[in-house]
Amino acid sequence: MELGVILSFIGAAVILSLMPGPDNLFVLIESLTKGPKNGIAISVGLGLGVLIHTLAAATGLSIIIQKSAIAFSIVKYFGAFYLFYLAFTAYKEKQVDLKFHTTKNRDEVRVIHLIRKGFLMNVLNPKVSLFFIAFLPQFVTGNGYNVTVQMILLGVIFMIQALLIFGLVAVLSGRLTKYVNNPRFWKIAKWGKVSALSVLGLTLAVSRR
Repeated sequence: MELGVILSFIGAAVILSLMPGPDNLFVLIESLTKGPKNGIAISVGLGLGVLIHTLAAATGLSIIIQKSAIAFSIVKYFGAFYLFYLAFTAYKEKQVDLKFHTTKNRDEVRVIHLIRKGFLMNVLNPKVSLFFIAFLPQFVTGNGYNVTVQMILLGVIFMIQALLIFGLVAVLSGRLTKYVNNPRFWKIAKWGKVSALSVLGLTLAVSRR
C-alpha cells in the first residue's frame, strides 16, 4: 500500500468521524450527562465494533475482488450507489436539538458494561456493515499485501482514528456543546458530509480493479 493511499484514507476517515452522526453524538450526550469517563468507555466499545465489521467486509469482499471481475464491478457500483445515498440522506438531515439536564447524573457504571454497550450499538447496526463494504475497497491497491490484509489494516486505522476522535469528544464535551447547538455549525457540517460522501462515491464509481 502506498503512503499516499493511506494518508487519503486517514483524511477521509477523520472527516467522516468528525461529522455529526449517531455515534459521536451519543458519546457527546453520555459525556455531558454522566461524565467523560463514560464517553471514553463507550468510545472504546464503538471502536472495537469497527473490527468486527472490518473482518466481515475483508473476508467476504476479498474473495469477490480477487476471483470475479463482474462481481467486483457489481460490488463497486453498489458501494458507489450507497455512498451517494448516504450523501442524499445527509443533505436531508435536520439539526438535532440537543437538550441536556443542568444537573449531571454521574451514577457509577462499570466500565466493562459501557464498553459492551458501545460495542453492541456498533456491531448490531447493519448500516455500519454496508458503509464498510462501500468505503474500504476503494482504498485497496493491487500492490503489496493481499486484499484481505489491506482491508484489515485499513479497518484498524479507521478504528484508531475514530477512537481518538470520539475520546476527544468525550473529554471536550462541555466546550463542544455550544458549537453542536449552533445552526451555522450544523449547516457547515451537513454540506461537509454531503461533499465528502459524494466525492467518495464518485471515486469508487470511476475506480478500476
